[in-house]
Amino acid sequence: MVQSVELLLDERSEAVVREQWAALARAGIASPRGETHRPHVTIAVAREIWPRIDRALAGLAFQPLPIRLGGLLVFGARRPILVRAVVVTEELLALHRQIDDLVEPCPGVPATMRPGAWTPHVTLARRVPPDRLGAAVDAVAADHDFPAVVVGVRRWDGDARQERVILGGR
Repeated sequence: MVQSVELLLDERSEAVVREQWAALARAGIASPRGETHRPHVTIAVAREIWPRIDRALAGLAFQPLPIRLGGLLVFGARRPILVRAVVVTEELLALHRQIDDLVEPCPGVPATMRPGAWTPHVTLARRVPPDRLGAAVDAVAADHDFPAVVVGVRRWDGDARQERVILGGR
């Protein structure tokens, strides 16, 4: 499995994304569920993130960061992933670079997560059957871009299926 560093959203934005998950479920499209599934923006991934990296992350100067959740994107073709783009800002890219610098020495960092290749997003549905992709888009396409606030940084351990809030958050 993988481990990740994720940006947590404010309550209002999290509620909007959860409603989009519910709209997808009503349309028969599987979406994230469960206690550990929270709307988030994955900012770093590695096969293993060492404890010393967690300590370094905790030492970052962190302030709530306004962002904007934008339009829909589809990643992949055989097993598409439906996501809501995060509009890139200089402040978001600066935070990404800081976190990438810390996580970069860890094993198994994918090239797609590195500066210049990262596509920030919030996942709405994974493994959408291609013949259901139109229904998935229809379920959430009427929703417009909306402002959000990054209120925290968490570490997700995919092996243990556990989250740990590192900075801010709820």
